[in-house]
Amino acid sequence: MFFRQLPTKDATLSYLFGCGSCHVAVAIDPVLGDEDWFIEEARKQDVRITHVIDTHIHADHYSGGRPLAERSGGTYCLHEANLGNVQFGFEPLADKQRIEVGNVAIDVLHTPGHTPDSVCLLVTDKRRGDQPWFVLTGDTLFVGAVGRPDLAGREVEMAGQLWDSLHGKLLDLPDETEIYAGHVAGSVCGAGISGKPGSTLGFEKRWNPLLSLSRDAFIEALTQEIPPRPAEMDRMVEVNLGLKPAPSVTA
Repeated sequence: MFFRQLPTKDATLSYLFGCGSCHVAVAIDPVLGDEDWFIEEARKQDVRITHVIDTHIHADHYSGGRPLAERSGGTYCLHEANLGNVQFGFEPLADKQRIEVGNVAIDVLHTPGHTPDSVCLLVTDKRRGDQPWFVLTGDTLFVGAVGRPDLAGREVEMAGQLWDSLHGKLLDLPDETEIYAGHVAGSVCGAGISGKPGSTLGFEKRWNPLLSLSRDAFIEALTQEIPPRPAEMDRMVEVNLGLKPAPSVTA
């Protein structure tokens, strides 16, 4: 299995990983304008990008998911909560669905809270063993923080959903499970995010202060620390939903 992490503009992290022996790969959360990097990395690894997945409809950057899927021939995927919301075709993902990419297995975990459609992706390298190796947490769980709950305009409700997602889907995974999130420090998608681009669930359960709170205390803490809304958020969401054309990007 190979694994590549791309730090991009706006403190966003994108990913490309897959099975080199079977020549297939998956791209996660590409940013508009970074498509060439994915195409070139896939060429270097001699793999074909079969799936391009956005962990949710992003509000802080323009997604490169659809352009990359078109260029690579991969299937563009979003959680099925977006059926009826977006103005383009995509492959709907369901909770507990498994995607097989050669010797790599990706289990979809629906984790609403940051947004209603947020997913985490639990990844297993079947050549190493049956236990998941790492989880891509999108904007649900960061190193040192969690996702902001206000983007849908229902922060108390969404904060409660985020607590449920964390405790019902992620925190029971083995402590040694590695986590790779959608952002590092500098992002407006959460408060107190670390600059470190990865962690483990065990470390986060011990040192991430929000993960030890009761549900009520979590909701109170999270709704009192909401960062400023992302610049151009409304336009970015409209573009990522397909309601408006994407801006031109110069290399």
